[in-house]
Amino acid sequence: MHPRDLSSHTAYEAGRGVEEVARELGLDPDSLVKLASNENPLGPSPAAVEAIRAHADRVHTYPKASHADLTAELAERWDLSANQVWLAAGGDGALDYLSRATLEPGDGVLVPEPGFAYYGMSARYHHGEVTTYPVSKAEEFEQRAEKILADYDGERIVYLTSPHNPTGSEVPLSEVEELAERTDDGTLIVVDEAYGEFSDRPSAVSLVETRDDVAVLRTFSKAYGLAGLRLGYALVPGSWADAYARVNTPFAASEIACRAGLAALDDAEHVERSIEVAHAARERMYERLDARTWESAGNFVLVEVGDASGVADELQERGVIVRDCTSFGLPECIRITCGTEEETRRAITECNEVLREAT
Repeated sequence: MHPRDLSSHTAYEAGRGVEEVARELGLDPDSLVKLASNENPLGPSPAAVEAIRAHADRVHTYPKASHADLTAELAERWDLSANQVWLAAGGDGALDYLSRATLEPGDGVLVPEPGFAYYGMSARYHHGEVTTYPVSKAEEFEQRAEKILADYDGERIVYLTSPHNPTGSEVPLSEVEELAERTDDGTLIVVDEAYGEFSDRPSAVSLVETRDDVAVLRTFSKAYGLAGLRLGYALVPGSWADAYARVNTPFAASEIACRAGLAALDDAEHVERSIEVAHAARERMYERLDARTWESAGNFVLVEVGDASGVADELQERGVIVRDCTSFGLPECIRITCGTEEETRRAITECNEVLREAT
Protein backbone atom coordinates (compact mmCIF):
# COMPACT_ATOMS: atom_id res chain seq x y z
CA MET A 1 0.00 0.00 0.00
CA HIS A 2 1.37 3.39 -1.02
CA PRO A 3 0.18 7.00 -1.04
CA ARG A 4 -1.09 8.40 -4.32
CA ASP A 5 1.47 9.60 -6.83
CA LEU A 6 2.97 12.76 -5.35
CA SER A 7 5.86 13.08 -7.78
CA SER A 8 4.53 16.37 -9.17
CA HIS A 9 4.37 17.88 -5.68
CA THR A 10 7.20 19.87 -4.13
CA ALA A 11 8.03 20.18 -0.46
CA TYR A 12 7.69 23.61 1.10
CA GLU A 13 11.11 25.01 1.97
CA ALA A 14 10.88 27.10 5.13
CA GLY A 15 13.54 29.46 6.44
CA ARG A 16 16.01 27.85 8.82
CA GLY A 17 15.44 28.21 12.55
CA VAL A 18 17.85 29.45 15.21
CA GLU A 19 18.02 26.16 17.10
CA GLU A 20 18.63 24.19 13.91
CA VAL A 21 21.49 26.42 12.79
CA ALA A 22 23.00 26.66 16.28
CA ARG A 23 23.18 22.87 16.59
CA GLU A 24 24.68 22.49 13.13
CA LEU A 25 27.39 25.12 13.66
CA GLY A 26 28.00 24.54 17.35
CA LEU A 27 26.98 28.10 18.22
CA ASP A 28 25.10 29.62 21.12
CA PRO A 29 21.50 30.19 19.92
CA ASP A 30 21.48 33.54 21.72
CA SER A 31 24.35 34.72 19.52
CA LEU A 32 22.34 34.25 16.32
CA VAL A 33 20.10 36.74 14.56
CA LYS A 34 17.35 35.17 12.47
CA LEU A 35 16.22 37.39 9.61
CA ALA A 36 15.10 34.65 7.24
CA SER A 37 11.38 34.07 7.78
CA ASN A 38 9.81 37.56 7.90
CA GLU A 39 8.84 37.11 11.53
CA ASN A 40 8.10 40.03 13.82
CA PRO A 41 11.35 41.05 15.59
CA LEU A 42 9.35 42.55 18.48
CA GLY A 43 7.77 39.19 19.21
CA PRO A 44 4.07 38.60 19.76
CA SER A 45 1.60 41.21 20.85
CA PRO A 46 1.93 41.48 24.66
CA ALA A 47 -1.86 41.52 24.88
CA ALA A 48 -1.96 38.24 22.96
CA VAL A 49 0.56 36.67 25.35
CA GLU A 50 -1.64 37.70 28.26
CA ALA A 51 -4.67 36.18 26.58
CA ILE A 52 -2.80 32.93 25.94
CA ARG A 53 -1.94 32.65 29.63
CA ALA A 54 -5.45 33.61 30.71
CA HIS A 55 -7.12 31.00 28.51
CA ALA A 56 -4.61 28.16 28.80
CA ASP A 57 -6.85 26.31 31.24
CA ARG A 58 -9.70 26.25 28.67
CA VAL A 59 -8.05 24.22 25.97
CA HIS A 60 -10.07 21.15 26.94
CA THR A 61 -13.10 22.76 25.23
CA TYR A 62 -13.71 23.29 21.53
CA PRO A 63 -13.31 26.90 20.35
CA LYS A 64 -16.87 27.55 19.23
CA ALA A 65 -17.44 30.83 21.08
CA SER A 66 -13.94 32.25 20.52
CA HIS A 67 -14.12 31.34 16.82
CA ALA A 68 -17.44 33.18 16.50
CA ASP A 69 -16.13 36.16 18.48
CA LEU A 70 -13.02 36.53 16.33
CA THR A 71 -15.01 36.14 13.13
CA ALA A 72 -17.42 38.85 14.26
CA GLU A 73 -14.58 41.20 15.23
CA LEU A 74 -12.84 40.79 11.88
CA ALA A 75 -16.10 41.26 10.00
CA GLU A 76 -16.72 44.53 11.82
CA ARG A 77 -13.20 45.77 11.15
CA TRP A 78 -13.45 45.05 7.43
CA ASP A 79 -17.11 46.09 7.13
CA LEU A 80 -18.20 42.69 5.88
CA SER A 81 -20.70 40.08 7.05
CA ALA A 82 -19.43 37.48 9.52
CA ASN A 83 -20.03 34.69 7.02
CA GLN A 84 -17.54 36.35 4.65
CA VAL A 85 -14.70 35.74 7.10
CA TRP A 86 -13.13 32.29 6.78
CA LEU A 87 -10.79 31.62 9.72
CA ALA A 88 -8.04 29.09 9.16
CA ALA A 89 -4.81 27.66 10.54
CA GLY A 90 -2.60 30.29 8.94
CA GLY A 91 -2.93 31.89 5.53
CA ASP A 92 -2.01 28.55 3.98
CA GLY A 93 -5.07 27.00 5.62
CA ALA A 94 -7.22 29.69 4.03
CA LEU A 95 -5.65 28.85 0.66
CA ASP A 96 -6.73 25.24 1.12
CA TYR A 97 -10.30 26.29 1.87
CA LEU A 98 -10.43 28.39 -1.29
CA SER A 99 -9.02 25.50 -3.31
CA ARG A 100 -11.61 23.12 -1.88
CA ALA A 101 -14.42 25.55 -2.56
CA THR A 102 -13.31 26.40 -6.10
CA LEU A 103 -11.43 23.64 -7.87
CA GLU A 104 -12.73 20.66 -9.77
CA PRO A 105 -10.11 18.10 -10.87
CA GLY A 106 -8.09 19.55 -13.73
CA ASP A 107 -9.08 23.18 -13.13
CA GLY A 108 -6.30 25.68 -13.72
CA VAL A 109 -4.63 27.98 -11.22
CA LEU A 110 -2.36 30.86 -12.27
CA VAL A 111 0.37 31.79 -9.78
CA PRO A 112 3.27 34.28 -9.73
CA GLU A 113 6.83 33.12 -10.33
CA PRO A 114 8.70 33.72 -8.11
CA GLY A 115 6.13 33.50 -5.37
CA PHE A 116 4.78 31.67 -2.35
CA ALA A 117 5.18 27.97 -3.16
CA TYR A 118 2.02 27.00 -1.34
CA TYR A 119 -0.26 28.56 -3.97
CA GLY A 120 0.71 25.81 -6.39
CA MET A 121 1.03 23.16 -3.71
CA SER A 122 -2.53 23.71 -2.49
CA ALA A 123 -3.86 23.63 -6.05
CA ARG A 124 -2.11 20.32 -6.77
CA TYR A 125 -3.31 18.79 -3.50
CA HIS A 126 -6.82 19.52 -4.74
CA HIS A 127 -6.11 18.07 -8.20
CA GLY A 128 -5.73 21.42 -9.94
CA GLU A 129 -3.31 22.27 -12.75
CA VAL A 130 -0.77 25.04 -12.12
CA THR A 131 0.59 27.58 -14.60
CA THR A 132 2.70 30.64 -13.83
CA TYR A 133 3.15 34.26 -14.81
CA PRO A 134 6.48 36.05 -14.32
CA VAL A 135 7.24 38.71 -11.75
CA SER A 136 10.44 39.66 -13.51
CA LYS A 137 13.61 41.24 -12.18
CA ALA A 138 14.20 42.63 -15.68
CA GLU A 139 10.99 44.62 -15.21
CA GLU A 140 11.74 45.63 -11.61
CA PHE A 141 9.25 43.02 -10.37
CA GLU A 142 6.40 45.21 -11.56
CA GLN A 143 2.94 43.64 -11.30
CA ARG A 144 0.40 44.83 -13.87
CA ALA A 145 -2.85 43.35 -15.13
CA GLU A 146 -1.71 43.43 -18.76
CA LYS A 147 1.33 41.29 -18.03
CA ILE A 148 -0.62 38.77 -15.98
CA LEU A 149 -3.31 38.51 -18.65
CA ALA A 150 -0.66 37.55 -21.19
CA ASP A 151 -0.40 34.19 -19.39
CA TYR A 152 -4.07 33.88 -18.43
CA ASP A 153 -6.06 31.10 -20.08
CA GLY A 154 -9.34 30.91 -18.22
CA GLU A 155 -7.91 29.60 -14.93
CA ARG A 156 -10.32 29.25 -12.02
CA ILE A 157 -8.03 31.05 -9.57
CA VAL A 158 -5.49 33.80 -10.24
CA TYR A 159 -3.20 34.55 -7.29
CA LEU A 160 -1.76 38.00 -6.70
CA THR A 161 0.62 38.83 -3.86
CA SER A 162 0.66 42.39 -2.61
CA PRO A 163 3.14 43.07 -1.12
CA HIS A 164 4.88 40.35 -3.07
CA ASN A 165 7.21 37.86 -1.42
CA PRO A 166 10.20 37.87 -1.88
CA THR A 167 10.45 41.11 -3.89
CA GLY A 168 8.26 43.55 -1.93
CA SER A 169 6.48 44.91 -5.02
CA GLU A 170 2.75 45.67 -4.99
CA VAL A 171 -0.29 45.38 -7.23
CA PRO A 172 -2.13 48.73 -7.41
CA LEU A 173 -5.82 48.42 -6.58
CA SER A 174 -6.75 49.67 -10.04
CA GLU A 175 -4.79 46.77 -11.54
CA VAL A 176 -6.61 44.22 -9.37
CA GLU A 177 -9.92 45.66 -10.52
CA GLU A 178 -8.84 45.63 -14.16
CA LEU A 179 -7.78 42.01 -13.86
CA ALA A 180 -11.11 41.07 -12.31
CA GLU A 181 -12.95 42.90 -15.09
CA ARG A 182 -11.00 41.23 -17.90
CA THR A 183 -10.95 37.63 -16.65
CA ASP A 184 -13.79 35.14 -17.12
CA ASP A 185 -16.88 35.08 -14.92
CA GLY A 186 -15.71 31.78 -13.46
CA THR A 187 -12.32 33.12 -12.31
CA LEU A 188 -11.62 34.13 -8.71
CA ILE A 189 -8.90 36.73 -8.13
CA VAL A 190 -7.20 36.02 -4.80
CA VAL A 191 -5.08 38.84 -3.39
CA ASP A 192 -2.65 37.65 -0.72
CA GLU A 193 -2.11 40.55 1.69
CA ALA A 194 -0.09 38.69 4.32
CA TYR A 195 2.20 41.75 4.54
CA GLY A 196 -0.59 44.27 4.05
CA GLU A 197 -0.10 46.08 7.36
CA PHE A 198 3.36 47.22 6.25
CA SER A 199 2.03 48.80 3.06
CA ASP A 200 0.66 52.31 2.59
CA ARG A 201 -1.63 51.27 -0.27
CA PRO A 202 -5.36 50.59 0.25
CA SER A 203 -6.43 46.97 0.71
CA ALA A 204 -8.24 45.04 -2.00
CA VAL A 205 -10.94 44.28 0.59
CA SER A 206 -12.86 47.22 -0.86
CA LEU A 207 -13.36 45.08 -3.98
CA VAL A 208 -14.65 42.15 -1.92
CA GLU A 209 -17.46 44.45 -0.79
CA THR A 210 -18.56 45.23 -4.35
CA ARG A 211 -17.60 42.21 -6.48
CA ASP A 212 -18.25 38.45 -6.47
CA ASP A 213 -14.89 37.49 -8.00
CA VAL A 214 -12.26 38.88 -5.59
CA ALA A 215 -11.09 37.39 -2.29
CA VAL A 216 -8.36 38.59 0.07
CA LEU A 217 -6.02 36.67 2.37
CA ARG A 218 -4.75 38.09 5.65
CA THR A 219 -2.70 36.68 8.52
CA PHE A 220 -1.80 37.24 12.17
CA SER A 221 1.71 35.89 11.56
CA LYS A 222 3.51 39.10 10.58
CA ALA A 223 2.45 42.45 12.06
CA TYR A 224 0.74 40.78 15.03
CA GLY A 225 3.67 38.44 15.73
CA LEU A 226 1.62 35.25 16.03
CA ALA A 227 3.32 33.07 13.40
CA GLY A 228 3.67 30.14 15.80
CA LEU A 229 -0.06 30.03 16.52
CA ARG A 230 -1.01 29.57 12.84
CA LEU A 231 -3.92 31.96 12.47
CA GLY A 232 -5.07 33.48 9.21
CA TYR A 233 -8.24 34.15 7.28
CA ALA A 234 -9.82 34.74 3.90
CA LEU A 235 -12.30 37.50 3.16
CA VAL A 236 -14.65 36.25 0.46
CA PRO A 237 -17.55 37.59 -1.63
CA GLY A 238 -20.97 37.43 -0.04
CA SER A 239 -22.10 34.79 -2.55
CA TRP A 240 -19.36 32.45 -1.27
CA ALA A 241 -20.40 32.64 2.36
CA ASP A 242 -22.23 29.32 2.66
CA ALA A 243 -19.32 27.34 1.25
CA TYR A 244 -17.18 27.71 4.37
CA ALA A 245 -19.24 25.32 6.47
CA ARG A 246 -18.91 22.71 3.73
CA VAL A 247 -15.14 22.89 3.22
CA ASN A 248 -13.53 23.84 6.53
CA THR A 249 -12.14 21.44 9.07
CA PRO A 250 -14.01 21.26 12.38
CA PHE A 251 -12.87 24.21 14.50
CA ALA A 252 -10.44 25.59 11.95
CA ALA A 253 -8.56 27.75 14.47
CA SER A 254 -7.70 26.71 18.03
CA GLU A 255 -9.07 28.22 21.22
CA ILE A 256 -5.69 29.73 22.09
CA ALA A 257 -5.18 31.10 18.57
CA CYS A 258 -8.62 32.73 18.53
CA ARG A 259 -8.22 34.29 21.98
CA ALA A 260 -4.75 35.56 21.09
CA GLY A 261 -6.06 36.93 17.81
CA LEU A 262 -8.84 38.83 19.55
CA ALA A 263 -6.37 40.38 21.99
CA ALA A 264 -3.88 41.21 19.24
CA LEU A 265 -6.53 43.04 17.23
CA ASP A 266 -6.98 45.43 20.16
CA ASP A 267 -3.24 45.95 20.62
CA ALA A 268 -2.84 48.83 18.19
CA GLU A 269 0.35 50.01 19.87
CA HIS A 270 2.18 46.75 19.11
CA VAL A 271 1.11 46.82 15.46
CA GLU A 272 2.14 50.46 15.08
CA ARG A 273 5.55 49.79 16.62
CA SER A 274 6.00 46.73 14.38
CA ILE A 275 5.26 48.82 11.30
CA GLU A 276 7.61 51.59 12.43
CA VAL A 277 10.44 49.11 13.03
CA ALA A 278 9.93 47.56 9.59
CA HIS A 279 9.88 50.93 7.83
CA ALA A 280 13.04 52.08 9.62
CA ALA A 281 14.86 48.83 8.86
CA ARG A 282 13.90 49.00 5.18
CA GLU A 283 15.28 52.51 4.86
CA ARG A 284 18.47 51.55 6.68
CA MET A 285 19.06 48.63 4.31
CA TYR A 286 18.39 50.73 1.20
CA GLU A 287 20.89 53.34 2.36
CA ARG A 288 23.67 51.25 3.87
CA LEU A 289 23.88 47.91 2.10
CA ASP A 290 26.65 47.81 -0.50
CA ALA A 291 24.43 45.93 -2.90
CA ARG A 292 21.42 46.49 -5.08
CA THR A 293 18.09 46.48 -3.26
CA TRP A 294 14.49 46.90 -4.39
CA GLU A 295 11.92 49.10 -2.71
CA SER A 296 9.73 46.87 -0.55
CA ALA A 297 6.28 47.30 0.94
CA GLY A 298 6.74 44.27 3.20
CA ASN A 299 8.82 43.64 6.33
CA PHE A 300 11.81 42.45 4.28
CA VAL A 301 14.18 43.62 1.57
CA LEU A 302 15.45 41.71 -1.47
CA VAL A 303 19.21 42.14 -1.96
CA GLU A 304 21.27 41.22 -5.01
CA VAL A 305 24.55 39.68 -3.81
CA GLY A 306 25.76 37.56 -6.75
CA ASP A 307 26.10 34.12 -5.19
CA ALA A 308 23.11 33.92 -2.86
CA SER A 309 23.94 30.48 -1.52
CA GLY A 310 27.54 31.39 -0.76
CA VAL A 311 26.68 34.71 0.87
CA ALA A 312 23.86 33.19 2.93
CA ASP A 313 26.16 30.41 4.14
CA GLU A 314 28.91 32.86 5.09
CA LEU A 315 26.45 35.11 6.90
CA GLN A 316 25.15 32.09 8.77
CA GLU A 317 28.69 31.28 9.89
CA ARG A 318 28.84 34.83 11.23
CA GLY A 319 25.60 34.37 13.14
CA VAL A 320 23.14 36.11 10.78
CA ILE A 321 20.50 33.88 9.19
CA VAL A 322 18.98 35.26 5.97
CA ARG A 323 16.95 33.68 3.19
CA ASP A 324 18.77 32.35 0.15
CA CYS A 325 16.29 33.06 -2.66
CA THR A 326 17.53 30.31 -4.97
CA SER A 327 14.36 28.36 -4.18
CA PHE A 328 12.41 31.35 -5.52
CA GLY A 329 14.32 31.20 -8.79
CA LEU A 330 16.58 34.11 -7.77
CA PRO A 331 19.97 32.45 -7.14
CA GLU A 332 21.69 35.83 -7.08
CA CYS A 333 19.52 37.30 -4.31
CA ILE A 334 19.00 37.01 -0.58
CA ARG A 335 16.02 38.28 1.39
CA ILE A 336 16.65 40.00 4.71
CA THR A 337 13.79 40.37 7.17
CA CYS A 338 13.44 43.76 8.85
CA GLY A 339 14.84 43.36 12.35
CA THR A 340 15.27 45.61 15.32
CA GLU A 341 17.71 48.48 14.93
CA GLU A 342 20.51 46.37 16.44
CA GLU A 343 19.67 43.26 14.39
CA THR A 344 19.44 45.23 11.15
CA ARG A 345 22.69 47.05 11.82
CA ARG A 346 24.46 43.74 12.44
CA ALA A 347 23.01 42.20 9.27
CA ILE A 348 24.14 45.19 7.19
CA THR A 349 27.64 45.20 8.69
CA GLU A 350 28.17 41.47 8.21
CA CYS A 351 26.66 41.44 4.72
CA ASN A 352 28.85 44.32 3.57
CA GLU A 353 31.91 42.58 4.99
CA VAL A 354 31.06 39.32 3.22
CA LEU A 355 30.58 41.17 -0.07
CA ARG A 356 33.88 43.03 0.31
CA GLU A 357 35.76 39.79 0.97
CA ALA A 358 34.16 38.21 -2.10
CA THR A 359 35.51 40.88 -4.47
